[in-house]
Amino acid sequence: MTVPWRDVFPAMTTQFRRDESLDLEAGSRHIEAMVASGASGLVMLGSLGENPTLAPAEKRAVVAAALEVAAGRVPVIATVFEASTAAAIAFARDMERLGVDGLMLLPAMVYRADPRETLLHYRAVARATQLPIICYNNPLAYHVDITPAMFVDLAGVSNLVAIKESSGDVRRITDLRNALGDRYVLFAGVDDLALESAVLGADGWIAGIGLAFPRENQRLWDLAVAGAVDAALRLYRWFTPLAHLDTHVKFVQYIKLAVQAAGLGAEWVRAPRRVLVGEERRRILGIIEAGLEHRPKLPPLPRRRRR
Repeated sequence: MTVPWRDVFPAMTTQFRRDESLDLEAGSRHIEAMVASGASGLVMLGSLGENPTLAPAEKRAVVAAALEVAAGRVPVIATVFEASTAAAIAFARDMERLGVDGLMLLPAMVYRADPRETLLHYRAVARATQLPIICYNNPLAYHVDITPAMFVDLAGVSNLVAIKESSGDVRRITDLRNALGDRYVLFAGVDDLALESAVLGADGWIAGIGLAFPRENQRLWDLAVAGAVDAALRLYRWFTPLAHLDTHVKFVQYIKLAVQAAGLGAEWVRAPRRVLVGEERRRILGIIEAGLEHRPKLPPLPRRRRR
């Protein structure tokens, strides 16, 4: 199975009201802004989407709203973020019935599976659906590492089509290419490694802080894949302090605060998360406001893309 998935797929937040109820209208407005910026796809209900805090019916409502707004213009990917293989299978099948274009699959949450268990989990969920699947590898957050050797083992599973590589080790891009060629679509998954990943051959970027800076995020990626590295590097140096916000344990609060400061949504989160207060809030807001104040003029794109 092959998919045309490339370029920027923002990892959307789930928008809440102050009382922690879903704000589907705000989420829809944000999705429209991301599509208008040039995003090539939408990833719903990931880590930034605060997936574990949502009830099953709420997850379905968030994805249904995204499908309505996207209206076939870009693919909508639903994240499978469950604590057991059985629950992951049930959710994957429900999302297929709902009409999503694909899934992003995490290891089973809470339990730290060994390599054999991880492979069995991915195979079982893939067998249960016809949908194409992005395999999300984030050992820093979720304590399960899907290594290049494990992806070689999974290469025969036709609907495991892509990898979101968030190990924090940019060398993985080259290791995956050397081991598997173009078998998988490779997505950068860490904002402050996006340019490095693009230069090394990543096909796309599942982006976080770009939710607040969608035009700059998109232009950075487009410059990188067009081979305009000098122009991309200048933009990246402005972008990097913002991109570092994606790598902290409170990245959800940080990025939602940036989205609010940019006028594209609200900062409200669900408990146990809390909005930022005190010195931490002042410090993070200072980084965001500096980014907004010094927002650069976007460099022009070359006539031809590199790939």
